Amino acid sequence: MYIEISNPMDYHVALYIRLSKEDENEGPSESVTNQKSLLNDFVQKHRLSVYDTYIDDGFSGTSFERPDFQRMISDIENKKVNMVITKDLSRLGRDYIMTGHFMERYFPEKKVRYISLLDGIDTGVDSTANDITPFRAIMNDMYAKDISKKIKSVKRDKQRKGEFIGGKALYGYKIHPTEKNKIVIDEKAAPTVKYIFTLALKGMSCRQIAVKLNEEGIPTPAQYAGLKISNPGPYSGLWSSERISDMLQNETYIGNMVQGRTVKISYKSDKCLKQPREDWIVVENTHEAIIDSETFQKVKLLINSRKRTRSRTYDFLLKGLIFCHECGYPLAVINRKNAKGEDVLYFVCRTYQRFTKESACTCHTIKEKTVTDAVLEKLHEVCDAYLSGKELLPVAREMIEKSDRKDKNQSEIDAIRSKIEALTVNLDKMYMDKLSGILSESDFERIYLKVKAERTSLEDKEKELKMLIKSPVKSGDRAKKLVKNFLESAYTRRDVLVSLIERIELSEDKNIIIKFRFKELQEMQ
Repeated sequence: MYIEISNPMDYHVALYIRLSKEDENEGPSESVTNQKSLLNDFVQKHRLSVYDTYIDDGFSGTSFERPDFQRMISDIENKKVNMVITKDLSRLGRDYIMTGHFMERYFPEKKVRYISLLDGIDTGVDSTANDITPFRAIMNDMYAKDISKKIKSVKRDKQRKGEFIGGKALYGYKIHPTEKNKIVIDEKAAPTVKYIFTLALKGMSCRQIAVKLNEEGIPTPAQYAGLKISNPGPYSGLWSSERISDMLQNETYIGNMVQGRTVKISYKSDKCLKQPREDWIVVENTHEAIIDSETFQKVKLLINSRKRTRSRTYDFLLKGLIFCHECGYPLAVINRKNAKGEDVLYFVCRTYQRFTKESACTCHTIKEKTVTDAVLEKLHEVCDAYLSGKELLPVAREMIEKSDRKDKNQSEIDAIRSKIEALTVNLDKMYMDKLSGILSESDFERIYLKVKAERTSLEDKEKELKMLIKSPVKSGDRAKKLVKNFLESAYTRRDVLVSLIERIELSEDKNIIIKFRFKELQEMQ
């Protein structure tokens, strides 16, 4: 620790101390008291002025979102600190990428001198200790990774033994007051769980159950646990069909311990990914059941039977672009038969659809075609100045001249022929599915017509390309035709709509608000 400070009066020092659970395994030398004593001895010896001491006790070095570390960064930004001292490099952090960022970029850019006492690192001077700093950071990162693997292995082992390792028990249960890694029935919440299963047995859907619980004012699991919601929305504080469905299919209620439903992306991230059901860890008969197995299986059969009759998803031009102006949520579409028995799609507010009785929003019902036609008409009006045929013609001629080669046309014909053959195979398969009862008559008819129309379109295009090879058309005529086709079809293509429009909002009084991605188009409304 041969570090010299020639001009101590020029520095305002930040003493940074960090301790986490994995550091405690290394012994008392890593304690906050020990670190503070070592750092204070150094500053006294070198007559340095300490601006403040920053302590993060109980925070992992793999994350830099630590309260006092961020407070120190804020003081650096405000030019209150120009020297940072730690006991060793691992106190600064164990993520070698971020540690390198602060060492190699952030501190030098902010003219902050960094000193690591035990490593002999001092960015204020040239030394070999500074040269091997990246390798020290990598070793610290590897240590954190190794610790993470060991902790994960221990947790997995406990899960396989049926021991509960979560921080909060499932609604209806609570953590055992005396026995570790055990859960017991929560006598206050369990009756609600039984009530939900009883309603399901009576034939009520998940949505109907959610509506009934909301009407009766029964607190949601989050409300019961006293959890605060950081970003409350229109669904906050209300039971949802998704919550009910998840509860009705959770084996924890029949006495089986279900864990491993999510997994962390990395030891450096707190984000979790949902795991497929086959990867869950399920251990039977680990605790007292709230629901008997027979009831659970009956409810499961009821839920599965509804999955086969659930409304299909409809495709429409404005999908993903249209939202409710009042609540901000995407609009849903529903299918209704008209007087002629034809299918007609209607937009409806999703919030209203799910929480009708709570008056969370209003219906907003309107024909999907009415809104789509209005949007396309407005798009034509706004874009006319930017899509004149005269301006597009030179571009079309240039593109045709570049691509007007027989071999390219033949290559495109071959590709189209492959697609046509694939679609034909699909049609044959769908017909066999219909005969075997896998595909319903209505679904077969809908999909068949869609695939057949796509195949017919490809066949027309194939014929057109073959004609070009036999009798080439003048590039000027082809350019005019290309421009004409583009102007007629551009607005009905989803890729064009998504490129031009950021968001469409439908208000309660049926006003359509279009928000374009480009300032020039927005100003022309």
